[in-house]
Amino acid sequence: MNLDDALLTREEKNVWTLKKLYTDHGYRSYRMSKFEEYDLYAGNKDFLVSDHVLTFTDPNGKLMALKPDVTLSIIKNSREEPGQIQRVFYSENVYRAVGGAFREMLQTGLECFGAIGEAEMLEVLSLAGQSLRALSSAGVLTLSHLSILEKAIDALGLPARLRKAVLRAVEEKNLHEISALCRDNGGDEGACRRLRELVSCRGPVRDVLETLPGLLERLDCRAEGEAFLRLLSSLTEGEIHVDFSVVDDLNYYNGVVFKGFVPGIPDPVLSGGRYDRLMRRLHRASGAVGFAVYMNVLDRMEETNGEDAGYLNVALPKGRLGEKVYDMFARAGFECPAILEENRKLIFENPEKKVRYFWVKPSDVAIYVERGAADVGVAGKDILLEHEPAVYELLDLKTGKCRMAVAGPRNFADDPGRTLRVATKFSRIAQRYYQSIGREIDIISLNGSIEIAPILGLSDVIVDIVETGRTLKENDLEVKTEILPISARLIANRSSYEFKTRQIDGLTRELSRIVEEKS
Repeated sequence: MNLDDALLTREEKNVWTLKKLYTDHGYRSYRMSKFEEYDLYAGNKDFLVSDHVLTFTDPNGKLMALKPDVTLSIIKNSREEPGQIQRVFYSENVYRAVGGAFREMLQTGLECFGAIGEAEMLEVLSLAGQSLRALSSAGVLTLSHLSILEKAIDALGLPARLRKAVLRAVEEKNLHEISALCRDNGGDEGACRRLRELVSCRGPVRDVLETLPGLLERLDCRAEGEAFLRLLSSLTEGEIHVDFSVVDDLNYYNGVVFKGFVPGIPDPVLSGGRYDRLMRRLHRASGAVGFAVYMNVLDRMEETNGEDAGYLNVALPKGRLGEKVYDMFARAGFECPAILEENRKLIFENPEKKVRYFWVKPSDVAIYVERGAADVGVAGKDILLEHEPAVYELLDLKTGKCRMAVAGPRNFADDPGRTLRVATKFSRIAQRYYQSIGREIDIISLNGSIEIAPILGLSDVIVDIVETGRTLKENDLEVKTEILPISARLIANRSSYEFKTRQIDGLTRELSRIVEEKS
């Protein structure tokens, strides 16, 4: 069939290209209903991107759901064929909650399930790489291995309740948090060092293959390691990276997981992996691997502007903290004299150093970085904990230090028999803290002048940032409990990191040196 490209949208062209690619490799088209029984998703919510599912009741009174996921439906509605391999591809809409509203999203992808082995794993990874190259000549496919990562985490000897916190620190490339979790909870020092080394082992396959074998031997991952190294050695086409901060839910995934990135889009455009554990939950004995391409985000793809190519975009917080941080960046070799000029400009460039700075409100830095407007930025730990942006937390700059604390009137005594009224602009941090001690609270969300709330009887206590404590003292308040220390952190966009690794790693390394010298 001949198609007139002028009649197709970019999305339609991309879908057509991917469908042809999968068909040419022996995958058959799979069509499915837009609806599934809600019970399928209720029992597997951890596998879903969002807990929110759009439901309705059918004419027979059965609770149904608009599909939030494709993989679950394909496996549920397929028959297991022992000794056989099934290959299917799809292009289907899913319905997910994003930013407080449900959205319809088009996914195109494939699933390979049955008696799969290393050859099938290589086949799927090859098709994932080809899918990326069909979308962008500069696409990067990034791989990790969850079984290896899981073994490294188990060796820490930490309580099971901390597993989620360790995984989050790994996903954020947050080496200082990994160290803190081990130090504060009696983790094995050697295992902690090896986990940090594993998270730091990243880059193009050809480079990683020089150091990874020795690390896997120290991690005692012989079986998993040998299979992973064979797989990496076979991946010869396209830009393939290894990065153990690529993680997914260990209740469903095992073995190799991967994500695909293209320039100009701040989020992964492709995601997949081996999900034998999901198969077991659905009472299937066979293995499975697959991936999805998120077609809805590709309309934001832009080719890199020649003038912009190579610039490192940095979001700095306005005010005294930003000025201190810029001084550190300048000492690290990323100076920009224009930023010191007396004017009201917000964006400053140094073409020689290929760096661009812009001033933004401190609470907005993480948004600029997460959404890709900035490659890196500096944000307070309070903002990162409260809003949990999907960014890498690369370094504790150990400046802008303060405390997140519970404060109240000097004569206040908590009565456990009553619900505690807490005024704060850090609702998530307050909620998590009081949940950890089993205290029932009533959150009163405020945006400013938090200290006045208990004085006027609006709340019993407040949860807020305390620096010197002077404001509390002048209003006859005092710190009741310190929740956690706060300081400024260097953060990076996850997609930018794939394409500007050298600059971001160089900046992180130099800033780390400056922090160590200062301390």
